[in-house]
Amino acid sequence: MSALIDGDEISEEAELVWLEDISILDYVRQSLDRLPNRRGRPAYHRDGRMVGYAVLHARARPSRTSGTFRRRVFWLLPHDRDTAPQGLYATGAPAEAVDPATLTPRTKGQKTERSEGGPLSTTPHPDVVPTDDSGPR
Repeated sequence: MSALIDGDEISEEAELVWLEDISILDYVRQSLDRLPNRRGRPAYHRDGRMVGYAVLHARARPSRTSGTFRRRVFWLLPHDRDTAPQGLYATGAPAEAVDPATLTPRTKGQKTERSEGGPLSTTPHPDVVPTDDSGPR
């Protein structure tokens, strides 16, 4: 989950590779996956789809115990806002979600107003007449 990603865990990132146009996505989910290599498109074993992934520098070292590399993978599930705009995440976002516009190599990314679904509508219902609540004059 994004809240659990430390800067030192992504300090070896060289670039982020996007498989889709992220400018149209309000958020992407991110996770740190154990992968067998530093580069290349990782295998994807979740529901939904992979949106992007991190590529590590050549100097990145594998784990001593597993021989794997921790790399970020960016993904979306079938019930996320991009495919179900009025669904579970019409407002708000999953814990591991961040605005893709805030992502760069070695940067965790952030939740933003956009990733959280934006502000609640301030457009009044057509049958509601605004009142002056400013009190006595």
